[in-house]
Amino acid sequence: MTYYILNLLLTLIERFGAMLAMGLFVLSLTPLGKLGVIRKPDPRYRLVLAVIFGCFGILGTYGGDVVYESYANLRGVSVITAGLLGGPVVGFGAGLIAGGHRFLIDPSGFSSLPCGLATFLEGCFAGWVFHRLRGNSLNWRVALLVGLVGETTHQIMVLTMAQPFDQALALVKVIAIPMISVNTFGAVLFVQSLHMLFEYRSRRDSSRIHQILDIANKTVGHLRSGLNRESARATASIIWERVPVAAVDIADTTKVLAHIGAGDDHHVSGKALRTRATRKVLRTGAPVFLGSREEIGCDEPGCPLSAAIIVPMRKGGRIVGALKLYGTEDVRLDEVHFELAKGLADLFSTQLELEDIQIKNQLLARAEIRRLQTQINPHFLFNALNTIGSFCRTKPERARALLSELALYMRRNLGADGSFAPLRAELEQVRSYLEIEKARFGERIRSELDVAPDLEDCFIPSLIIQPLVENGVKHGILGREQGGLVRLRVRGEHDLLTVDVEDDGVGIERSRVDALLNGDGEYAGNDHIGVRNCNSRLEQIYGPEHTLRIESRPGQGTRVSFTVPRRSAL
Repeated sequence: MTYYILNLLLTLIERFGAMLAMGLFVLSLTPLGKLGVIRKPDPRYRLVLAVIFGCFGILGTYGGDVVYESYANLRGVSVITAGLLGGPVVGFGAGLIAGGHRFLIDPSGFSSLPCGLATFLEGCFAGWVFHRLRGNSLNWRVALLVGLVGETTHQIMVLTMAQPFDQALALVKVIAIPMISVNTFGAVLFVQSLHMLFEYRSRRDSSRIHQILDIANKTVGHLRSGLNRESARATASIIWERVPVAAVDIADTTKVLAHIGAGDDHHVSGKALRTRATRKVLRTGAPVFLGSREEIGCDEPGCPLSAAIIVPMRKGGRIVGALKLYGTEDVRLDEVHFELAKGLADLFSTQLELEDIQIKNQLLARAEIRRLQTQINPHFLFNALNTIGSFCRTKPERARALLSELALYMRRNLGADGSFAPLRAELEQVRSYLEIEKARFGERIRSELDVAPDLEDCFIPSLIIQPLVENGVKHGILGREQGGLVRLRVRGEHDLLTVDVEDDGVGIERSRVDALLNGDGEYAGNDHIGVRNCNSRLEQIYGPEHTLRIESRPGQGTRVSFTVPRRSAL
């Protein structure tokens, strides 16, 4: 008896080894293996997985010898693994297929019903454990527990349900130890092997993602300037340092922009494209993985490049160039390189499109400045000249001083291009504006400028303060017969400059502030374009956290403030 049990144990172990190897081969080389690394597999995907493991369970039926008209088997390994890997649906399906097969091959057999039913229940139990552990069941300890419980229950069901009892007892005496041992530890090995496989895939994918992000982070500063020889050379160097390939090449639609590595003696920056494959990719837009010199089609005899990955780069749907990774006889390329190249080309295409967007935003900012200037210049200039003309006979010195202020103001206003300027220059423009307006309105306009001297070298967007001061004068204090005070205050707080423009004029209702900033209703015209322009430029340059904050109460005045990062130079 002991000899027979040991012989059966060795047979089950030997055949389990073959089944484990086959199972891992199928799961590692087919999409089914992705179940361990995707969040919510499609129900059809789980169904296919149940069928696969059910088939393994059928093979497991013949994993041992026939003992007392029954089968010493390995079905438990498959159905337990199925449930712990794929959940209730997979465990139920695999158990139903494997258990149903066991019953159907010998419906009249004395142990067919308990064996088939036990296999089905093992799959369901493993799926239930998966559900209870919320998908964290791919663990050898869990597999050990489920295997012991499932296979022990299997033997008890044979004892209690199979008839005659004497034959069932004789069967269990022979197969209990081999089946419980091999099915339990087989499930442990299968589950742990799958766990290690998925962990390896996860680390590999994480490493690849880190590699792509690192390259993207290093290249973004270069590709902001567009696709040219300098940016291409810097980008190719970064890839060459981080990706094990024989050569890295970046080209536009007509010539090589950069080539680093093997073949750099004839694939030269600035020269025309030398490979048929590159020209074809630029024409068709389809990435390719080529494995021979003939497919690459280099016109240089003796070119060492024997494999190539060529991926197009686009900008706005238009092909503008290609990223190429090359291999040689000593440095091989594989599918990982192909996927990496496609990912990098997509990132580079996005960066190139962002460069276009940046240029358009700069042009838009300049257009907004010009629009603001055309609104300011005619009205302000007309009124200022009238005021200066009235002083020419009565106070010529005052007229000359005002002409100087007007010249300084206009020079600053016309020279503003939407870029940045020192705070000192912006303050000079504000002072010039206030001097001219004070000459027009006399004591109705009072002003205070409170700025720490050490802040005057900080850079801020040009023409960003004067429109707010003008708004406070024109729509705030001049709305009152007696006029009022407008106060400009600039303070440095940590890494920020805080600018406050406050007046004690007529104020504005809180419900109308949003309409003012959006240019809605009565604020749709050019009278308030300065405030809207300042707000949109601040948001565009620094983000929504730096837009204008307006606090106002009717009859009590208005305070407009904003913050910008503190910069001493650009």
